[in-house]
Amino acid sequence: MKIIFAVLALLLSWSCVANVQTLRVDYYHTGDSQQEIFSLDNVVVEPLPWPGSTGQTIDDLNRGKYRFIVQDKTSKKVLFTRSYSSIYGEWETTGEAKKIKRTFHESLRFPMPDKEVIIEIEKRDANHQFQNIWTTEINPSHYLNHRESAVYSEQVIAIEQNGDPKDKVDLLILGDGYTAAELPKFKRSAKELTEALFATSPFKEHRENFNVWALAPLTKESGVSRPSTGTYHDSPLGVTYDAFGSERYVLTSDNRNFRRIASSAPYDFVEIIVNNDTYGGGGIYGLFSTAAANSDWADYLFIHEFGHHFAGLADEYYTSSVAYAAATNVIEPYEPNVTALLNGKTLKWQTKVNNKTPLPTPWPKQQYEKHSYEYQQIRSQLRKENKPESEMDKLFHQNQDIVEGMFSKAEFNDAIGAFEGANYSAKGFYRSELNCIMFTRTDDFCDVCQQGIVDVIKLYSNN
Repeated sequence: MKIIFAVLALLLSWSCVANVQTLRVDYYHTGDSQQEIFSLDNVVVEPLPWPGSTGQTIDDLNRGKYRFIVQDKTSKKVLFTRSYSSIYGEWETTGEAKKIKRTFHESLRFPMPDKEVIIEIEKRDANHQFQNIWTTEINPSHYLNHRESAVYSEQVIAIEQNGDPKDKVDLLILGDGYTAAELPKFKRSAKELTEALFATSPFKEHRENFNVWALAPLTKESGVSRPSTGTYHDSPLGVTYDAFGSERYVLTSDNRNFRRIASSAPYDFVEIIVNNDTYGGGGIYGLFSTAAANSDWADYLFIHEFGHHFAGLADEYYTSSVAYAAATNVIEPYEPNVTALLNGKTLKWQTKVNNKTPLPTPWPKQQYEKHSYEYQQIRSQLRKENKPESEMDKLFHQNQDIVEGMFSKAEFNDAIGAFEGANYSAKGFYRSELNCIMFTRTDDFCDVCQQGIVDVIKLYSNN
């Protein structure tokens, strides 16, 4: 209890000196594979000050599928920009989007402006260029704007405190599926996963740039829903396995409740850990990431999915099934760690490539694919038969040992180059190194991914 009161006192002290509140624009995102419609839901003044640096308001990384721009209505001066991705942006590529329309609730957060502003949302076109798709005007001082309260502030736990939120990257670890009796379990998991993250480069070298907070709204039932096995729980955050029909994909589409709960703590980024043993997780750039906290692979899941959410890193694997359609046209991805540019053109990471490394870079691709597709069939059968999670964990460990043994013998296993096979595609897309935590369940980010992460740390913290 003393820790909680200390956190409250610290948050209140920061609130007193900060003069910029956090404004949130909630909206509905509706459509299908052919049509996209936006409509305003609510303008919310969050209870805590803006957690980010007011001096770094322009996002020049532009890694997401969408981007929003806040402009002063009168002068047209750009006040704030952020790129991001969304659940809708993934859903629209699924088979369901070809059959029906759906609505998703989404939010934009930014420092509260002094005057009326114009908000534009842009989306990448077929050539990955941003194009305007929605514009609305917002009066930040309108009397009908909702004033949100920090309902869960007394439950916020400080895991890692290195300074004022406006100077640090603020990571909020939310827990879903934890009962009152399991709160100590949540605290342990939050601390252990924080340590795992900061044992991994480049987070290890930039630990002092972060604050880490934790909050688990309590529930009466332990765990979250896993519909494919007939398991349903009405958990506070509404997190569920089987998102888009993928058994391992863990998301929540209850954005309104997610934002309501999260606003009790300072946050730039959020990872939701679920009180489940079954392997699973997910990560969406600028929205949140998820991980099964009780899985044998919890550390990997937490870090890999945070790579998606935090730095907009692409998946580098391509032999696993995914819930959404892979790209049909090979154009340069906007993610920093995969590329389609070869044939004499400059790589994104060209400065890191030794001029003696061949491009494309040879690797045991056929051998890897033969093994990997056989392994995926076994994995699928284990899930189909609902075998104990221990059997799945054993398979994962066996597979990783085989893959790492295979890679250790490769000629360019330590080189930075262009290894074909990435971004869910066996052909046409390339990753920078033979292995990376975004490719297999290894322990390390490749050098290019590390640089991509450092770029975001610099955007969100005052070094």
